[in-house]
Amino acid sequence: MNKILGLSILTGALLFVASQAFAVPEAPKAWEKCAGVVKAGKNDCGAIDGSHACSGMAKKDNSPNDWIYVPKGTCEKLGGKVAKVVDAKDKHPNHDHS
Repeated sequence: MNKILGLSILTGALLFVASQAFAVPEAPKAWEKCAGVVKAGKNDCGAIDGSHACSGMAKKDNSPNDWIYVPKGTCEKLGGKVAKVVDAKDKHPNHDHS
């Protein structure tokens, strides 16, 4: 009986640990439009200077006119410049074209 109880407790503990390994982190509450950190072809929308109007059209890495959304508070850590902050509950960042 004690052996079965011990195995049950061990199994429960292992299942708990395994479930935490696959836990999804909480989504950011706000996003920043971060210029100057995006790789060529990976920008989120049109260039700040109007040189192009669509995502994926950045011609070179780290252009100061091309941007990507990052969680609020991370842009300057990446070496970029914040162009705009967006509250996640008000607007989905991938649908902002301003």
